[in-house]
Amino acid sequence: MAMIEVGLERQNFHPLKRKSALLLKLIAVVFAVLLFCEFLIYYLVIFQCNWPEVKTTAYDGEQASREPVLKAMFLADTHLLGEFLGHWLDKLRREWQMERAFQTALWLLQPEVVFILGDVFDEGKWSTPEAWADDVERFQKMFRHPSHVQLKVVAGNHDIGFHYEMNTYKVERFEKVFSSERLFSWKGINFVMVNSVALNGDGCGICSEAEAELIEVSHRLNCSRELLWWLQPRLVLSGHTHSACEVHHGGRVPELSVPSFSWRNRNNPSFIMGSITPTDYALSKCYLPREDVVLVIYCGAVGFLVVLTLSHLGLLASPFLSGLNLLRKRKTR
Repeated sequence: MAMIEVGLERQNFHPLKRKSALLLKLIAVVFAVLLFCEFLIYYLVIFQCNWPEVKTTAYDGEQASREPVLKAMFLADTHLLGEFLGHWLDKLRREWQMERAFQTALWLLQPEVVFILGDVFDEGKWSTPEAWADDVERFQKMFRHPSHVQLKVVAGNHDIGFHYEMNTYKVERFEKVFSSERLFSWKGINFVMVNSVALNGDGCGICSEAEAELIEVSHRLNCSRELLWWLQPRLVLSGHTHSACEVHHGGRVPELSVPSFSWRNRNNPSFIMGSITPTDYALSKCYLPREDVVLVIYCGAVGFLVVLTLSHLGLLASPFLSGLNLLRKRKTR
């Protein structure tokens, strides 16, 4: 009787052991896929980006001097979703993607300054004070940065509305969070940050203020030389289009549109890396992980888990075991 009981216990133990082994395998596969798709893939992709080389030697007459290089990142159209149009799952997925991409880029590339060129928020133009505070808190968490890295943000139409729906309250609310700085200078390089939403020339008070600010900035740039009345930039970078394109104003001044940083707007988001000196610059594009690649990996993992489960349950023959059985049958003939 005792031997029969021991035999029954052993029979019950084997199915339990098989189930535990299956569960451990499933957990290991899920953990590995999540780790790769939500963390490691950002390092793998962004690691391939490099700062472009720029000429650092300047000649003043017969003397040559080495100019300092400023490493600047330019990204645009993050479109953090608001309380009206943003589904919680959409928020979670897109904002996690941008947070991981930004934090990984900071760690790997070590930029000195980061510019976000408009449309930081998706519903800033109509969000309530409570929703605005929540959006700002999420932005500050996602785009946190060390104190030695400068973060400069320009307003877009989704942040404060188009020129016909802008008002002083929306503009001041944005500038209270992101500063109203128009001229930023570092390492002998001048950056003029312009809210182009206000430059539609429809005669509104805000447009007049923007024009007056540009005139004031041009005076500050020209100082006592007064050689130029208006700004004459060597490069213009802008957002809004969600895609990269380049145009030349007057056949001389290039304007580069920076692609969107979010999966919500592009399957292959990216940002611009700039190596800039007082006399020269070089730009390159750094791509982020593609959303379709991540989805394919997840779908492949799900398929593998299904096959693994069915194989353990005996509902699907293992290809390896099938091959062994076929080989044995041939040997016995």
